[in-house]
Amino acid sequence: MHHIEHFNVTCKTQRRFKWFSALALAALALTTSLAMAQTPDAGLPGKGIKVQALQSSIAEETFQTMLVDRALEKLGYEPQPIQEVDYPTAHIAIANGDATFLAVHWDPLHQDYYDNAGGDGKLLRTGRYAGPAAQGYLIDKASADKYRITSIDQLRNPEVAKLFDQDGDGKADLTGCNPGWGCEAMIENHMDAYKLRATVKHVQGSYSALIADTIGRYKRGEPILYYTWTPYWVSGVLVPGKDVVWLQVPFSSNPGKTNTRLDDGSDYGFAVNTTRIVVNRAWAEKNPAAVKLFEVMRLPIADINAQNERMRSGENTQADIARHTAGWIEFHQQLFDSWIAQALAAAKS
Repeated sequence: MHHIEHFNVTCKTQRRFKWFSALALAALALTTSLAMAQTPDAGLPGKGIKVQALQSSIAEETFQTMLVDRALEKLGYEPQPIQEVDYPTAHIAIANGDATFLAVHWDPLHQDYYDNAGGDGKLLRTGRYAGPAAQGYLIDKASADKYRITSIDQLRNPEVAKLFDQDGDGKADLTGCNPGWGCEAMIENHMDAYKLRATVKHVQGSYSALIADTIGRYKRGEPILYYTWTPYWVSGVLVPGKDVVWLQVPFSSNPGKTNTRLDDGSDYGFAVNTTRIVVNRAWAEKNPAAVKLFEVMRLPIADINAQNERMRSGENTQADIARHTAGWIEFHQQLFDSWIAQALAAAKS
């Protein structure tokens, strides 16, 4: 199996909603209060300690974050409502002790945010919560096949770029990345490194609105060029290898000299990332149970994709996400309980 096939989890597999469908009736009846029914007792390490989780404005991160909160609850901690802030601000807030943790730190994409907030002196980056996560540029398969487009640097050719021009200025319109997410800086780096400025325009705004427009164009049979990442629902709608194809880059141009080439020899220009949990270091030193929990939690990319797809289909309220989270825990109860047991053991050691 080629390396990248691990990333192309499209939610089309049988596994797609197995934990949703198996628990459809039970989960509907399971309210957030029932999920929180365990009353912390004096023996729990987190009793009386409030925790504040942060996430970005990407609504699909709530599931990952809420699952951590539910696990912390079992240790006696008191999670506060999740707050949304941009990634750079989140790292600074956690470093300053204004918040407790971020469950969606992309390593290495968010390295600068980590360093700028004080690095290891103020923060602890722990675990391998979700991954590997891929990112890159894709075009519709019809255009790729017809014009034999395989690499982003082919867009230096004005005739090729014009295929993806949506506003009539002669440049290819690349559905890009929101400022503050980290990926926008890498795209801007690529625009210069691959000499694309004259023929490609990095279109920024609300990613969710831009990608909805991009999908609409695809459905009308128009060529599309866009950036995306996994896990995210987009690759369940525009399936790599079927509807769209990843574009290669001519060479790795990461500022940190990170090699972006994958095991199978392909290179999409972005380092493969792992989602890790970042926590305030001073708080972490006083809470070994929570740190152990962060170290051992794992959430499969396929499950994140499946939950994200449910959100896209309309189940996107906080109550819906709480129900999804409760359903995931019940379907994986033995695994979830093992995380709690390891965390409790760490508190006693």
